[in-house]
Amino acid sequence: MLNITSNSIKDLIDKSKYRSFTITEGKQISNLFLKISLTAIIFLLILLCLPWTQNIQAPGNVTALRPDQRPQSIHSIIPGRIVKWHVKEGDFVNKGDTILFISEIKDEYFDPSLLKNTEQQLKSKELSVTSYMEKVKALDNQVDAMNQTRMLKLEQAQNKVQQAILKIKSDSIDLQASILNEKIAQEQLQRMEQLYREGLKSLTDLESRKLKMQETSAKKISQENKLLTSRNEMINALVELSTIKTEFNDKIAKTESDKYSALSSMYDAEAVVTKLQNQYMNYSVRIGYYYITSPQDGYITKAMKTGIGENIKEGEEIVSIMPSSYELAVEMYVLPIDLPLIEKNQPVKIQFDGWPAVVFSGWPNVSYGTYDGKVVAIDNFISENGKYRLLVAADSTSYPWPKELRVGAGAHTMSLLKDVPIWYELWRKINGFPPDYYKLNKTATQAEDKK
Repeated sequence: MLNITSNSIKDLIDKSKYRSFTITEGKQISNLFLKISLTAIIFLLILLCLPWTQNIQAPGNVTALRPDQRPQSIHSIIPGRIVKWHVKEGDFVNKGDTILFISEIKDEYFDPSLLKNTEQQLKSKELSVTSYMEKVKALDNQVDAMNQTRMLKLEQAQNKVQQAILKIKSDSIDLQASILNEKIAQEQLQRMEQLYREGLKSLTDLESRKLKMQETSAKKISQENKLLTSRNEMINALVELSTIKTEFNDKIAKTESDKYSALSSMYDAEAVVTKLQNQYMNYSVRIGYYYITSPQDGYITKAMKTGIGENIKEGEEIVSIMPSSYELAVEMYVLPIDLPLIEKNQPVKIQFDGWPAVVFSGWPNVSYGTYDGKVVAIDNFISENGKYRLLVAADSTSYPWPKELRVGAGAHTMSLLKDVPIWYELWRKINGFPPDYYKLNKTATQAEDKK
């Protein structure tokens, strides 16, 4: 009873009817409750002062550290029809092993002698190029011979012109001599006629002088004719010289034209040869694509195309392969508000699905079943799920991750941040404040990078 009044009802109750009164009445309150309460308060105060490791928890999954070590799909470079499978799901294959064989489905590649026929066309065109080259060489030799003949012909014609010029000079001198002889003969005839009239010379002498005069005149006329003939010969020599130049220029121009036509045909043939070479190599490489091989050592995990006779498109996925040698890592996704708190080489605690663990998020050192890692890559662009992706690799200074761990397994990560008292962490949680922003020890980070 509270005993808050002087009017007591203690005497009005038959206490013998109530067992609780008989048990409690007469006993005094012990100091044990006060001791327990005081101890609990002290323990709570000590607990609030203990250190607490701030962390960012995020889900993740196991992946490979290097892109070439992650699961990949094998595609067909060319379209085809499945003829034979050489592997089954779960088989281990080495690099270069044949996975399946496909056949051609395009009609332009059906010819079984396609490669041989293309090679024959290539050889024919190469011979055609050789023939054009020989023709060009022959035309070059012909042009050289024409140039040499033209030079000799021109030299011969120039000599004729020079001879005609000299002959004109000679005939001109002879003509002048004939004119002078005619003049002398006329003067002698006049003196002879004077002497004949005076009776000093006979008629026979006069007639002889006249005859001499006629001979001199005839010689002069003959010499004039010779001079004109020499001039005509010089003109003919000049015409012949011009004709030789024109004739050989025409012949050389025609030969040069034939040469350039042959060169043009040769270049066209070379272009065809290059095209056929490219086509031949394409056919050769295409035949190699009938056998789809493994790009690296690994295990065949899943076949997207099955059966015999099924068509596959160009670039279509056929099977997926998991590399046999890989280095594990964990992909974790954090909110944009937590990204500034994360940096490379930051320690991360990881709990893998399927491995039992006892986790104390604020006390990572006393957690059991977690594995150590460190951040090795941070995406600069947000992912489709609205978070930023981080890549966490195993910490080489800690115990290794489980050997039975496989790519694709689930994981739960905790990025370790600053150590604070528990009361501060409770106060931060109550007020909705983010974890404290801080930087890792630069000395330790630089030493880790150097290592």
